[in-house]
Amino acid sequence: MIHNAKVSFFLRLISISLFFAVFGLCGVIWGTEVNAQVQNARPKAAKAFSGSAATKQPLYSDYRGVRIGMTADEARAKLGLPSQKLEGQDFYVVSETETVQIVYDAMHRVTAISVDYLGAKSGAPDYKAIVGADIEVKPDGSMYKLVRYEQLGFWVSYNRTAGSLPIVTVTIQKI
Repeated sequence: MIHNAKVSFFLRLISISLFFAVFGLCGVIWGTEVNAQVQNARPKAAKAFSGSAATKQPLYSDYRGVRIGMTADEARAKLGLPSQKLEGQDFYVVSETETVQIVYDAMHRVTAISVDYLGAKSGAPDYKAIVGADIEVKPDGSMYKLVRYEQLGFWVSYNRTAGSLPIVTVTIQKI
């Protein structure tokens, strides 16, 4: 009986993990597409000006000490052994309501960190601590904002779905 309960728990955990992995990867891919569109839409004069401006300090730049540019070994030293280790990425199940996906480049350096929080009582950080006070809140309660830190070489986004079981995705990605 206990064995069946453990198997059931792990099957549930794996199915939740796969859901978050797919959802997180979609968020990273979507963020990359938005990033490309913003890059292409930005006027050249604005790009030239941004290089001379003072570097804006991010509100959110790491997850549990893991930052863009760290090696895979450094990230694993901070987070421990991943629940799933795939080519170019690690996936962690922190709790029933929190998962994180770390994406690496060919040199095994962190290029993206995507954290998913499931549910209203998941412990998700407040959007103000991630992207600041101004955020687009849609009529259904969903939210989204992306903040670029050009001189630091990454962007941060906050995305909250609508509904009674919201998913909050916080992503940090190399530009």
